[in-house]
Amino acid sequence: MSININLLTIRDYIRWAVSQYHQQGLFFGHGNDNAWDDARQLILGYLSLPFDLPEAYLDCHLETSEQNELRLLLQKRIEERIPTAYLLGEAWFCERPFYVDERVLIPRSPIGELIMKQFNPFLSEAPKRILDLCCGSGCIGIACAQQFVKAEVILADLSYGAIEVANLNIERYHLEDRVYTVQGNCFSSLPNQRFDLIVSNPPYVDAEDMADIPPEYQYEPELGLAAGEDGLDIVRIILAQAANHLTENGLLIVEVGNSAIHVEQLYPEVDFTWLEFNQGGQGVLLLTAKQCSTYQLLFEKALT
Repeated sequence: MSININLLTIRDYIRWAVSQYHQQGLFFGHGNDNAWDDARQLILGYLSLPFDLPEAYLDCHLETSEQNELRLLLQKRIEERIPTAYLLGEAWFCERPFYVDERVLIPRSPIGELIMKQFNPFLSEAPKRILDLCCGSGCIGIACAQQFVKAEVILADLSYGAIEVANLNIERYHLEDRVYTVQGNCFSSLPNQRFDLIVSNPPYVDAEDMADIPPEYQYEPELGLAAGEDGLDIVRIILAQAANHLTENGLLIVEVGNSAIHVEQLYPEVDFTWLEFNQGGQGVLLLTAKQCSTYQLLFEKALT
């Protein structure tokens, strides 16, 4: 790939990148849904400039060293299909930046919209203890901690690498006094612990979708994506055990994405609340602690 030396300004590089993204058929699904936003994020992010930079600044000329670095980044994005967030080492979630690398998924969950609304109208009172199960980068739990400033938050994940990244993000926001990490498989590392709110964005991609994921998604850890033939290997465990870890008025919120159809087929008797989002997204279920208890035997049966 050759980048014309006549590209001099920020606008030049964004325009060129957008054209190349379209020509090369890049995929957008890691926080951006179009070439313009993706290119703008990469170029402005590298330059440490805000995404909403005033238009006049786009005509600023770049230093030679900046141009050379940008060319290398754009080459990796276009030729190798490395997602922008990994190239920058940063992704935004709930209007906050989080460190990310290839040990964790890139944050993009619609649950962020719920967090910004403090889970209104579903929570009757502010939660004292919150669990971010399958936490990855820790973005969901940390964002919850910033919305509920008196809550204790546990971030749990099977992956040691994910726990390391989550700890970096805890330190970034100076939350070590009330946000903690735990390594383990689902609830196995949380015996006898109960929470007012359990939020989980677990692996939920079924075998059919895994076989057809775009190259950009192949940079993400398979452990954070694949979940068996129907995408519910981890979701089954969460549903079967949640009742043992919720307080009396607790809530369980789980993202299952496209595997929502498998959830409904597997549990036709269960009256799931499927949440709706103004900013896009689907496949997020909600159950109360009472519902989790009511259906626990059914959920446990689905494990066998």
